[in-house]
Amino acid sequence: MAGRIEDYALIGDMQTAALVCRDGSVDWLCLPRFDSHAVFAGLLGTEEHGFWRVGPAGPADADPAPADRRRYRGDSLILESEWDTPRGTVRVTDFMPPRDGAPQLIRIVEGVSGRVRMRSSLRMRFSYGRIVPWVHKVGDRTVAVAGPDSVWLDTDAETHGKDLTTYSDFTVTPGERITFTLSWQPSHKEPPALPDPEGSLEATADFWREWVEHCTYHGPYREAVVRSLITLKALTYAPTGGIVAAPTTSLPEEIGGVRNWDYRYTWLRDAAITLSSMLRTGYREEARAWRDWLLRAVAGDPENLQIMYGIAGERELGEAELDWLPGYENSGPVRVGNGAANQLQLDVYGEVTEALHLAHMTGLSRNDYASLLQIKLINYLEKHWNQPDEGIWEVRGPRRHFVHSKVMAWVAVDRTIKLIESGDADGPLERWHELRDEIHRDVCEKGYDKERNTFTQSYGSRELDASLLLIPQMGFLPPDDKRVIGTIEAIQRELSTEDGFVLRYPTAGEEAGVDGLEGDEGAFLACSFWLADDLAMIGRVDEARTLFEKLLALRNDLGLLAEEWDPRLQRQVGNFPQAFSHVPLIDTALRLTASGAYGG
Repeated sequence: MAGRIEDYALIGDMQTAALVCRDGSVDWLCLPRFDSHAVFAGLLGTEEHGFWRVGPAGPADADPAPADRRRYRGDSLILESEWDTPRGTVRVTDFMPPRDGAPQLIRIVEGVSGRVRMRSSLRMRFSYGRIVPWVHKVGDRTVAVAGPDSVWLDTDAETHGKDLTTYSDFTVTPGERITFTLSWQPSHKEPPALPDPEGSLEATADFWREWVEHCTYHGPYREAVVRSLITLKALTYAPTGGIVAAPTTSLPEEIGGVRNWDYRYTWLRDAAITLSSMLRTGYREEARAWRDWLLRAVAGDPENLQIMYGIAGERELGEAELDWLPGYENSGPVRVGNGAANQLQLDVYGEVTEALHLAHMTGLSRNDYASLLQIKLINYLEKHWNQPDEGIWEVRGPRRHFVHSKVMAWVAVDRTIKLIESGDADGPLERWHELRDEIHRDVCEKGYDKERNTFTQSYGSRELDASLLLIPQMGFLPPDDKRVIGTIEAIQRELSTEDGFVLRYPTAGEEAGVDGLEGDEGAFLACSFWLADDLAMIGRVDEARTLFEKLLALRNDLGLLAEEWDPRLQRQVGNFPQAFSHVPLIDTALRLTASGAYGG
């Protein structure tokens, strides 16, 4: 049985990622890319769907023991898990070296004290747990083959097969190290090169140490900021610069519910705000790579801008259900692909333009096509900004005139005007000044409830929406505007949980609500960070700091966050780890630090 979402650690090589549970089980790994089929899909089903556990051997009928402690080695993605047993202590080090050849998952077992009996249980199941591969020996190596894929196991421990599972049973003593390496290779090619686990460990440690040295943030909360930056780097697909929203699919927003989506793609919105956080903390190369990815993905067709693409810029992300997987804690269906790719979400134009604007303002080397793309996006918005859309939350109900979408259309026009005024682009300034003013008037007249002194989710509605918290952060209105303060206070009253965390919008429980879906969801962590930002902006800095530190306390023991927090079950829910949670963590830490709103 899979662990709780917060029981998992992330390791990765900037092309794919694995989730490692406290009990030493790798329950999720897609090879060779984030969006490839899973080789271990036990996270969304049972052990029959694939897993790899390394830990102390115990009674056959006993549940595997969780590690007594675990940590990342310094500022890295090298995971160290330790078990204290009656016979001694053992450490397992898990990592994936940044790739220059075959993708590898390396596990090193080290005796710390005493004599500890260990077991490796490896059950590979291709195509998300559906296909049992042909497992056989090639010399001293074990290989699993199915269709186009092969996975090679290299280890200095003896292996044997039983019940379609590969086992290794061995004992470690102090200082003794036993290594395991799993490598993927197309099945029609020659076997991958023999691994060098110890050399790869040293190279991986060097990579992360050198990468973290580029971080320019040295204020309070640095540990949380750096861990979030490392997580965002791990979600970047290095060959193209695309950034996945999360490395998982179908981890539920409500345990047992149907709100289960595939996040292994590049949302322009998520990637744009990730780029902004990277730029603010010194990571210009990642920002440049994402900008280049964007220009390739959009190509010469900005009129048909999608809200998301594949990690190499693919446009076809058709959604399907995997009916042989029961889902995480029976939360079905399990989905791959994402039908929201074809939605109209006008706010994306604002997020992309804001990211390009920030890149320009922070001195990222000029790219003439990036400026041309920005102009083309506004040409499109000029004709379409007043249309209804599906909005930031990708509702599957009817299109509406979402206030946040209009605000971000205003942002797109505003930032493009600034680009033209800087002399780095040409455009109809006078006409676009009028357009910016027109959008602003439209939002303030149609999206504002005078009686309640709050902006609303959409024109003519009474519902609130946490995305309204971005109005002052985007500069649409100043923080001290009474309408901004009224909106913040209304969201606190109507969308906050008892713990002070924020829901995205009202859901309808058993009936389909504004988003066209049944069921509920947890508090959305990004929205809760936005509230902390807004409270700081309106001078309520002590309240902002208190909320921020409560949010930090929701991270798991390794500093990782999923998409949401279930206040009833007191646990993380949604895909994990989630870029859209770690980015606002960074931004709020920077804002609070700049305001002096921290103790000590």
